[in-house]
Parts: sequence; structure tokens; C-alpha cells
Amino acid sequence: MRDCSEGCHKHNMDFIVIGDTKSPHDFSLSGCQFLSIEKQRKLPFGLATLAPERHYARKNIGYLVAMERGAELIIETDDDNFPYEEFWSERHPYQKVNLVENAGWINVYRYFTDATIWPRGFPIEHIKKPAISMESYAIAEIYCPIQQGLADKNPDVDAIYRLTSELPLTFNNSVPMAIGNGSWTPFNSQNTTWFKEAFPLLYIPSYCNFRMCDIWRSFIALRICHANDWGILFHGPTVWQERNEHNLINDFEDEIPGYLKNTKICHELSELDIKSGKDYLIENLLKCYKKLIDINVIGSGELPLLNAWINDFTLIS
Repeated sequence: MRDCSEGCHKHNMDFIVIGDTKSPHDFSLSGCQFLSIEKQRKLPFGLATLAPERHYARKNIGYLVAMERGAELIIETDDDNFPYEEFWSERHPYQKVNLVENAGWINVYRYFTDATIWPRGFPIEHIKKPAISMESYAIAEIYCPIQQGLADKNPDVDAIYRLTSELPLTFNNSVPMAIGNGSWTPFNSQNTTWFKEAFPLLYIPSYCNFRMCDIWRSFIALRICHANDWGILFHGPTVWQERNEHNLINDFEDEIPGYLKNTKICHELSELDIKSGKDYLIENLLKCYKKLIDINVIGSGELPLLNAWINDFTLIS
């Protein structure tokens, strides 16, 4: 966190840290705006009083704070990630890259390493699917308002991988690629850049398993990006992770709904009538969440939080 704070100060970036009930009340770090749970409740956001405690989705409050400050770009990371110098490089939404379209499930990690490894949230039934050569994908200039950077040493993988395979791992700094229409892959919330046009899609659900909340957010965002001909950019590592302590069996248990349902979730989302155009982002977001509630993936208690997010976002924008 000191590295992040120093980098933000050097590059004239706001550094917002969202606390929770177990966060130290006296936390202080130069150049960092730490929002304790008490300070969060005093913010002018409906979501601030509804968001559950001891939950990763409290990050939503940080997104709203950044938006209220007039952010054009939000970069999210976790407290166990160390930034490389490349992390501070300027980001651009338009990218001329290999565009992966109509390819079904794509294991993007296979394009950055020869190791048999897959991202958390990738359906385990597709792990052995052969990777298509990058050269077979056409190069196109595409708008990528969401950009996922990889993490070295302890990358974002599921408990099955951690229980059966070896880490640390270092990815190749291969050329970036974009996931487009008809292609699916999860992305996480650990090293992810969001441009302003995609801000409504930042919302992380609370009424679901902790290990799937950002993954299911990514599927919803990807489906809406499909409708707008937006790509999700994946690029090489710009952070390395020294992972916080986890109980892997607990992680495995929390990931079970994803192992069983991720393929179905994306099929259901792909069947939705999603409108194109930024004016329909909120409508599409609601439609996607209502579908996941209808199929009993996300609890119905999500709707009041989502509506609070929408109201807060609308007032800010």
C-alpha cells in the first residue's frame, strides 16, 4: 500500500482505500484517503448505508467516491498487490490488437504462459480446450473501456489450481488481446482499469458467494460490452501479488457455485435482449441482474442495493 500511495502521489492520482469493520481505526498512510466504515456511512450515497459489512462489495462505495470527484478513469487493485513501474503507464481506451470473436470460452492465461493455468471463474469443463493460435485472430482497432492486467507470482486462480499445482508463476509480457462478441472469459477486480463510459458496470454484487462476486460482475459487463461492440482488453502483468492468508478449502467451498453454474450463467446472459448504446447501460444492468436472480444465482436482496447504486450513479453523473 505504501508503494501504491507513493506511485499515486508521483503520478498525481487520488488513492482511495475502503475500510471495513476489521480495519484498524487509526489507519494512516501519507497520500491516501482512508474511508473507515463510519466515514462511509456519512457519505451522501444511499448505498453507503445498505452495503453489507465484512464484504468485498464495499468497494462499490470507493467507486462512487471516485466518480463524485470527477474521475475519468478508475484503476482498482487489492492490498496484496505490488505495482511494477508499468502499472503507472498511461492507459488508452482504443487499442489495435488481436480481437477474439465468436470463439466461445477463451482461457486468456494460455496466451501469456505455456503453463496449464486458468483464471478464477473459468469453467473447469473447458480447462483442456486447446488454445487457438493468436495469429488466427484478426487485428482490429477496438474500443476497450475495461482493461485487465495480469498479476505475477501469485496470480488470480481458483482453489482447484492452488490445491493441485505449483506457484509462483511469472507471465510473459505478450502482446495484448481483446475479447469481443461471442467470446467469454472471466476478469477480476485486482488489476483492472475502467474508463468513464463503463463506470455503471463497476457494480459488484453482495448477495452471492464472495469468491464469485467480481467474476459474475465480469460476465454481466462482458455481455453488455458485446452489445456495444466493446472489447475487454487483457495485457501482461503490471503487478505482482504476495497473497494474503487464505484457507483453500474455504475458498473451494465458496467457488462451488461458479464451478457448477458459470457456463449456464453466460448462456442465460447471452440469450437476453440487450440493447446497444450507452443510454441503455443501466437498463441492461438491471436486466442482467434480474435474470441472475430469476435463476437463483444471486439473492433477491440484491435489488435494493443495485437500485441504490443506480440512484447514486445517476445523481453523480
